[in-house]
Amino acid sequence: MEILIGGKLKQLRTEKKLSIAELSKLSDVSTGLISQIERDLVVPSVTSLWRLAKALDTNINYFFHEEAAEEHFVTRKGEHQTIVTHHDSSYYKLLHPTRSDRAMDMMEITLKSGYSYEKKALSHEGEECGYVLKGTLTVFLNGKDYILQEGDSIYFDSSLPHKYINNGEEDCVSIWAMTPKFF
Repeated sequence: MEILIGGKLKQLRTEKKLSIAELSKLSDVSTGLISQIERDLVVPSVTSLWRLAKALDTNINYFFHEEAAEEHFVTRKGEHQTIVTHHDSSYYKLLHPTRSDRAMDMMEITLKSGYSYEKKALSHEGEECGYVLKGTLTVFLNGKDYILQEGDSIYFDSSLPHKYINNGEEDCVSIWAMTPKFF
């Protein structure tokens, strides 16, 4: 799936009457990166996109959601929306329909070997629960590393600083539930 969110970002920023510099201050995303995103020159990390969405008083789904003709409850194999970020190092397969009335996100995350979800730890409101299906995942949580193997799970308050790292030799595939909705 090719992600072209630049137009939506620029439109919402303009509607909110914010300059790129003002949005940068509100979101802690550099002016250069915002400019590159708006021109569809780069695909931002999920964290950068989340920071921009939060600063613009929306959620990440705003950048990807297209209204369906009718509400649906089931997403069939092959119909899941997949978001690719970090130069093809992270894949987020949304396991929920794109219903606007949902309270949580459910996703399968594939993190390629040797990559981190984000350089800097993130904290936000809500809760997260993850389960490792394949590989090894290091969860840096509140200053401590937790190494999760296949079959391990973790649950935590998202206000604690956290990030995900794959130091293993194979791709890591995990399932995550998060509130409030991120996408």
